[in-house]
Amino acid sequence: MTSTVPVLETVEQALADVAQAAVIWLHGLGADGHDFASMPPQLGLPSDLSVRFVFPHAPIIPVTLNMGMKMRAWYDIVSLDARGQDETGIRRSGEQIEALIAREEERGVPASRIVLAGFSQGSAMALFTGLRYPRRLGGIVALSGYLPLHESLPDEANAANLELPILMAHGRHDDVVPYELGDRSATALRTAGYDVAWHDYAMAHQVCLEEVYEIGRFLTRVLSASAAEQPAASSDA
Repeated sequence: MTSTVPVLETVEQALADVAQAAVIWLHGLGADGHDFASMPPQLGLPSDLSVRFVFPHAPIIPVTLNMGMKMRAWYDIVSLDARGQDETGIRRSGEQIEALIAREEERGVPASRIVLAGFSQGSAMALFTGLRYPRRLGGIVALSGYLPLHESLPDEANAANLELPILMAHGRHDDVVPYELGDRSATALRTAGYDVAWHDYAMAHQVCLEEVYEIGRFLTRVLSASAAEQPAASSDA
């Protein structure tokens, strides 16, 4: 069934003429889809994975924490103590991200070969959306983020993604999203039975080269495994 949710504008990069896998990469607060567009060549992915990278632009909304200024954000942040609890905004963005996944499926990429990745707010949305998606995805990459609306996950988690591989990484000196928040999120997911690989680095709210290499290894592993399970010839139509 075709989604009725308007598809967000995106920046796209394809590492092959015909995409057989996709990574949907969600930016952080105040950034846009160009923020990580230089990342794909640095990941060292094998060319035979034929990956299309999709970098969506979040909607422009007022952000309470930033004096109501309008900027690209996946949801509102009222205060540092209420981080991630704009339920209406989170669920609205979740639907928009699901529409992006559905579009990749319509373009010929199986859900099992689609990875959701994100940084900061984008990381939170990757976790929120991916764990609730009704078809098995390839994996989740959650960088410098946390698990939003964690109290609703037990009731809303989809069984299709209970064994989904998850890579979480965080800077030990992060002064934007505290390290402890990311660490607690990873622990909560592991306690719930999820397959979480956790990496921390001596950095602030950023991405480092060692982390980039780890992301590349993770994507290579999960997309190669899904290719073996369900090879997919694809068209960009």
